[in-house]
Amino acid sequence: MPQEAGVYLFEDKRGNILYVGKSLNLRERVKSYFKDSLFPKTRALVSHIAKVKTIKVLSEIESLLLEANLIQKYKPKYNVRFMDGKSYPFIKITIKDMYPKVLFARRIEDKKSLYFGPYPNVGAMWHVLKTIRKIFPYQSVINHPRRTCFYYHLGLCPCPEISEDPSYRKNIKHIVDFLNGKTKKVLKDLSKERNDLTKKEAYEKAGSIQRKINSIIKITSPVYKPFYYEVNPNLTSDIRKDEIRTLKEVLAPEGVKLKLPERIECFDISTIGGKFATGSMVVFLNGEKAISQYRRFRVRTKTPKSNDYIMMSEVIKRRFKHKEWDFPNLLIVDGGKGQVSTVLNTLREIGIDIPVIGLAKRLESIITSNLKQINLERNSPALKLMMRVRDEAHRFAITYHRKLRANYFLKTV
Repeated sequence: MPQEAGVYLFEDKRGNILYVGKSLNLRERVKSYFKDSLFPKTRALVSHIAKVKTIKVLSEIESLLLEANLIQKYKPKYNVRFMDGKSYPFIKITIKDMYPKVLFARRIEDKKSLYFGPYPNVGAMWHVLKTIRKIFPYQSVINHPRRTCFYYHLGLCPCPEISEDPSYRKNIKHIVDFLNGKTKKVLKDLSKERNDLTKKEAYEKAGSIQRKINSIIKITSPVYKPFYYEVNPNLTSDIRKDEIRTLKEVLAPEGVKLKLPERIECFDISTIGGKFATGSMVVFLNGEKAISQYRRFRVRTKTPKSNDYIMMSEVIKRRFKHKEWDFPNLLIVDGGKGQVSTVLNTLREIGIDIPVIGLAKRLESIITSNLKQINLERNSPALKLMMRVRDEAHRFAITYHRKLRANYFLKTV
């Protein structure tokens, strides 16, 4: 059973769907149903399970949408029972108001408003709204006081006098587009704004726009409707194959000789002023995370200042001392030309020849082994693969870094 995100379905002996659920780790979630300490309702469900089906997806948001789709389709009795009489939540937008509000709703009662859902998971719905709000602030109460509120000072609410700005309705339109899955125009407009700022060398503002773009992509990651997963249960693996093939095709014209990268390793450094410096190595096999093969390194090199290049060199050398670890087809580093050059020089020093590429954070540009820069479209499968690998390496590195830092402070208290 996969350890990735997806949806699981419990069937009885007759093939009837008893329950539909979602999880970021299907294996662990399904295992949890077969423990001794269960609530009576859960024990009743488990006693009727004859078969478990799983469908892998690409993101948490996709699993939420697929779960909702399957619940609506099969109407499993245990999903209804577990709700304890509650109805599923909706997102309500009072689109006809002069200054529309984004609200939570349990029922569709207002024909003049837009409703999105139902969502089977209230927490996930709030997570989506919270993330959207950081990008496009909105009002979340029907009768907002005629003064600035607490959320205004957090940058999450344009209060009434601010809402009168025409850009507020534009924000609402963007939110509606996101929830409808129409994001291309919004991303295109933001990308144009980012590029204009970059030309003016306003890099801080351009970086802010880039963070918005990244957040939007995270919110609207489901490119594939739930129906597609039902028609093709192997959709995820097909997408991974396309990402790998596209990456090979993108790098070939730049002289990067690459077979199908079955094993990709990505490295990242996490530190604050050189303290508690850590390095991470994450492994992707055929485009999927191989968590059991992740490795982390506590950097030993002492430098007068934080020097990511020296630290990266140390981590690469230590990694390739392990002859028992499988050899990668491709190395990815989190960074630009400096990081790529460092890794290439280190590999030459230890006599190893492996293709190396980097992913520069500012504009998500790919840096090749000959230090050329490649800018791909945001929907490029190759870029999606690299961003997913890079983000996982960053997450793994910073998690270990925080652990070391917390342990240090506990000892000194």
